[in-house]
Amino acid sequence: MTPSEWVGIAVGASALVTSGLVCLRWVIKSYLAELKPNSGSSLYDAISRIDEKSTRLEERVDDLYSLIVKRQL
Repeated sequence: MTPSEWVGIAVGASALVTSGLVCLRWVIKSYLAELKPNSGSSLYDAISRIDEKSTRLEERVDDLYSLIVKRQL
């Protein structure tokens, strides 16, 4: 093979590697964007809302339990 063919193979291989890394960077950025709060539509915000609701539900269950215990006495 001639030197120009080797250069062509090297350039093609580096182009493929570069495009693969650019795609990987885009995927990572899109996943990381879901983990940042953005006023309601991210995965982070959804988990925060679920956590708040479960905390309120636990408090209500505790209140109901204390009322039931008081009533039985």
